[in-house]
Amino acid sequence: MNYQEQRPWGTFENLLDVDYCKVKRIIIKPGQAPSYQYHFKREEVWTIVQGKGELKLDDVLHPVNKGDTIHIPVKAKHQIRNNSNEDLIFIEVQMGEYFGEDDIVRLEDNYGRA
Repeated sequence: MNYQEQRPWGTFENLLDVDYCKVKRIIIKPGQAPSYQYHFKREEVWTIVQGKGELKLDDVLHPVNKGDTIHIPVKAKHQIRNNSNEDLIFIEVQMGEYFGEDDIVRLEDNYGRA
């Protein structure tokens, strides 16, 4: 069940995938950021376990540090950026009615993904 997927910004590993939630460990490489995005069918809770960075949540920037917990509501636009020299690692808990990667609506992407 646990497998790691490479992305241009880093990696993610599915730790748990059941009908009521999905849990991932996400590693963002220094200087990188996933797309600015939102989801129709899930909310997320992130706990930063290593590193620091910057969260853009509905166009507002917030610093994030080890130990912080962030709630991303359904349809909230969000992006995390690693602006440090070490990996930024967080645990993401998804809750909702659907957890597929095709529930990602990308608004901005540094890697040319739609």
